[in-house]
Amino acid sequence: MKELFLSTRGGESNISASEGIIKGLAADGGLFVPSFIHDITIDFDALKNKNYGEMAKAVFSLFLDDFSEEQIEACIHNAYYTGKFEDTEPVRVQKVGDRFFLELFHGPTCAFKDMALTILPHLMTTSMENVQVDKDILILTATSGDTGKAALAGFADVPRINILVYYPQDGVSTIQEKQMLTQEGDNTCVVGVSGNFDDTQTGVKKIFADDALVAELDAAGFDFSSANSINIGRLLPQIVYYFYSYFELVKAGEIAQGDAVNFVVPTGNFGNILAGYYAKLLGLPVNRFICASNSNNILTDFFATGDYNRNRDFYKTISPSMDILISSNLERLLYDLSGGDTTFVAKLMDDLNTTGDYTIPADLLEKARGLFSAGYADEAATQMAIHDQFVDQGYLTDPHTAVASRVYDDYVAQTGDTTPTIVLSTASPYKFGHSVYESIFGEIPAGMDDYQVLDALAKKTGTTIPAPLKNLNAKPNRHSKTCTANTMADCVKAFVKERGAAQ
Repeated sequence: MKELFLSTRGGESNISASEGIIKGLAADGGLFVPSFIHDITIDFDALKNKNYGEMAKAVFSLFLDDFSEEQIEACIHNAYYTGKFEDTEPVRVQKVGDRFFLELFHGPTCAFKDMALTILPHLMTTSMENVQVDKDILILTATSGDTGKAALAGFADVPRINILVYYPQDGVSTIQEKQMLTQEGDNTCVVGVSGNFDDTQTGVKKIFADDALVAELDAAGFDFSSANSINIGRLLPQIVYYFYSYFELVKAGEIAQGDAVNFVVPTGNFGNILAGYYAKLLGLPVNRFICASNSNNILTDFFATGDYNRNRDFYKTISPSMDILISSNLERLLYDLSGGDTTFVAKLMDDLNTTGDYTIPADLLEKARGLFSAGYADEAATQMAIHDQFVDQGYLTDPHTAVASRVYDDYVAQTGDTTPTIVLSTASPYKFGHSVYESIFGEIPAGMDDYQVLDALAKKTGTTIPAPLKNLNAKPNRHSKTCTANTMADCVKAFVKERGAAQ
């Protein structure tokens, strides 16, 4: 069986894995999905004694039909076993009280995005070899904070690939912004956009759909791609850590092989939790996925009512990577739950684009609610969760993980469900040191800047600042470009001109 991908909106089909990774977004605006997802299962029993890389190989081999075994092994080795991560294995599982935290932030940029964005450059360059691409790639990425730095770090100085990252100027933490603005690499460009993440993400999607601009780039020798979770090459690596965390619990004797678990996922763009759904389709025993949102609780409302309405107030929160009202990867779930009805999905996405709202039928909502629970934590609840987790358990969490932990508390109170539960911990608390310090210790002393706060947080909690965040303030800024949502395409043209002249 040839394993091919197609667009959720029906405009493209028979796309190889390599083609899907290079394209990023389908020409009709849809997202690539594996047409064969219900025809494959993983050899579950064989996974128990595998390390992370071996599990990754087992997962990737199911999806990357046009990659050789040697190519897959090389991608995995170069991503996870060349010293980019703190430990021998890229992730850790910590038991804290009645739950398990899957720590996904021990990579080069201290966020879970590293799990996919350390390997995506290798998947992409291998894909370029496989389909013999003669043009260079220009990656466009919108970031709500963590994706941008992780993508920049992954693609810096990768031959034949250039990367332009847009971020909302007032929508990321000081540390996140500094990480991006100091990024080295001649093939990198960072632009601050006046607006929120949804403005930024919508702007990138418009650029992808701008036929005249695509033709202009083509003539200059460039093709577009994406490093956002809309790219199937971002999504597949995230499936792996669901299996890995499960078997860590098996090895520790916390569960028996075959027992079901819950996963709690702090969610904005719906990519991370969707990877878990794909893991379940492959055979992972999951009782429920618990979708955790902050005050931008559009997903909580969606799972409660079936109505997805982005015509609402947008809140800037202390968990900025979840400050999102357009959850792009929900489209992939709707495609799957509707039985692959591309006409239906295309209509929903058109409604969302034109009116900002769509409603799914009751039977589809019932299907979704059979798999997913959803809840949210406002700012006060998030701060309390950070405080209580440290004071009661001695465990430091970032605001996104705290949202998930608080939503799990609420879920247990409502349901009494005692299923063993894994909470995805998505960022180092030191990426949000200001918010974490205030949540635990109260007001920050006058005159203390965000970098001094990290030192104070380390001292008062007895924890260590991760190496990638130490001395960040001493690094010079290399990027200073800004634009509006309406002038994002101009930045593309300028960067292409600059890169073309440099070659």
